[in-house]
Amino acid sequence: MAGFGRCSHAVVRGIPDSLAGGALRRSGTEGVDTARARREHEHYVRTLGAGLGLEVLELPADEGLPDCVFVEDTAVVCGDTALLSRPGALSRRGEVDATKKVLTQLGLNIVEVIDETATLDGGDILFTGKEFFVGLSDRTNQRGAEILADVFKDYAVSKVSVTGALHLKSFCTMAGPGLIAIGSSDHAQKVLTNMQEMSEHRYDKLTLPDDEAANCVYLNTPEKGHVLLHRTAEEFPESAKVFGKLRDYLLIPVANTELAKVDGGLTCCSILLNKGA
Repeated sequence: MAGFGRCSHAVVRGIPDSLAGGALRRSGTEGVDTARARREHEHYVRTLGAGLGLEVLELPADEGLPDCVFVEDTAVVCGDTALLSRPGALSRRGEVDATKKVLTQLGLNIVEVIDETATLDGGDILFTGKEFFVGLSDRTNQRGAEILADVFKDYAVSKVSVTGALHLKSFCTMAGPGLIAIGSSDHAQKVLTNMQEMSEHRYDKLTLPDDEAANCVYLNTPEKGHVLLHRTAEEFPESAKVFGKLRDYLLIPVANTELAKVDGGLTCCSILLNKGA
């Protein structure tokens, strides 16, 4: 776990004009302010790049792919292997091509899902540094989980059913080595209980009052140490207080008001990898 959270590169993608009217959403009809979404996304990208020293590779937006900013769903990267996903939403499958190109250019070993019965979204894949948890959701199925387990044979892979959210990482992410950030809803707590029952490892938990706030980005950087990107106090004041209790962390609030309207979280907007790890 000493190297958990170490990253050298971040793959991100621009926001198309088509996102506001064409992006998928589970519920709600609140309009997306595209200009504000881009300002928030630009801050996110600057934080990863200029702020934290990662090499940022920014793919252009594609107007024909309204959800393309959510690059996390297009690949799962662990070590020097990248498993390209097969998104559960048919309209999103074209997003994988640009991700394949950039990850190939980085010299990663590329594995593609060729089984047409499989679906797999990166947002359903939680890597703890010790094992994988795969959320079985509307976007990821049993066959997709089996393929991931076959690709990453060095790690145990456990499957958990996800209800009440789009993806597993909608309410559950890693907030540090051995530290799981989890929402307070019944759905989130049930998933956590299942994860604890299946795992041979013990994890601490950081319980957030708001499920959405549990989607945070942890990095372990050479210069700044433990870093956590989390939702702002303006968005989730009670959850921000919980984050504020973390010691020895650089806490960076990052607003995500607009992309959240189309089910986007902080992890959704990047693929983080450690080249040469």
